Amino acid sequence: MKDSVPVVSADDASSEDSGDGSDNSYDCNDERPHSKLFLSDDDSIGDEEVEDTSQHQLEVSDEDIKLNIKALHGRCQCLKAADFDHITKDVLATATSIYRCLVVTQAPFPETLLVETMLAKCAWHEASDITGLTVQLTPSLVKMMMRRTSHVRGELKTKMRGLTSSFFGFWASWSMTAIKANRDLAESLKEGISFVFKDWEMKTGIYKMELIQKAINDMWFTNCSDKGILYAKYFDPLPLKLMALALMVMECCINEWATGVREDIKFSLVSYSPVYLAHLNSLERFEQCTAPYKLLEKIRDNLLDVAHLHAGGIDPSKTAVSVDALTNDVFDDAIREYEVKMQAARNGRPQGVEASDA
Repeated sequence: MKDSVPVVSADDASSEDSGDGSDNSYDCNDERPHSKLFLSDDDSIGDEEVEDTSQHQLEVSDEDIKLNIKALHGRCQCLKAADFDHITKDVLATATSIYRCLVVTQAPFPETLLVETMLAKCAWHEASDITGLTVQLTPSLVKMMMRRTSHVRGELKTKMRGLTSSFFGFWASWSMTAIKANRDLAESLKEGISFVFKDWEMKTGIYKMELIQKAINDMWFTNCSDKGILYAKYFDPLPLKLMALALMVMECCINEWATGVREDIKFSLVSYSPVYLAHLNSLERFEQCTAPYKLLEKIRDNLLDVAHLHAGGIDPSKTAVSVDALTNDVFDDAIREYEVKMQAARNGRPQGVEASDA
């Protein structure tokens, strides 16, 4: 049992969301000595009491999950957390919170139902350890968690919609002047994916724009009890997939102003999974091209450090290294600019000051 992570209230599992350092990959093959999972063919929870909740019973393989995936579909009953006994609700609430973290950090757009099911299994595995409770993992419980896949994306979009409008200066008005200004702004932000830059007009400061920080703060680090703090191991180091998800949602919110008047655009796997993958690919290429300078690593560290401070968490032990503004030819110019800065620091630093301190 992990005493360091508190049990989350069942309200987190039952409420409806808006809208549709360590390795944080979801490896479910490491069976712990006191933790195994059941996956029952029965799609309901009985009334009998769970005995010996301090001991974890186990026994189900990934093949059992595959055989029961079909049980997740074709059910007419719409279950909710209140339909389960209080012990199941405690585990489900914690598992749902963990599942939401796994979705945004590991699989914002799961390729298959099996991927979602494996995330649910991992979340239940972890929640069982945290709560010290033993409850069978049934198809109904898996389905309850899987509902959160689209919900968490929708919740991020709801938060980002207002942030995006105010940050870039979109104007909610029916005047022709406002409509034209909004349309022109949306076009300029989308041209060359300018919105990923701190200065989107000059295209400098790639991935340093404050809106990424605001999204991370508001979604996962609002206070010291938020998921980014409670389940820190999934966010440290800050995953590229989470950054790609935030950029994708940002682009969707900009697209809503394309006509000059904001129109709701719903997420769909067909429309926005490619957008997410494009942002992820750009982040990965930027990381590779600037690897000797660890530019993206510094950006990610800074985002996480500021998020911790925003949440009121423990002050980071290290000072984030800021990245200089980058020019139009993103990757090559980023490297050249960094080299120029370091050379200037070496030539002009006071005696006794190292270049790394400049």
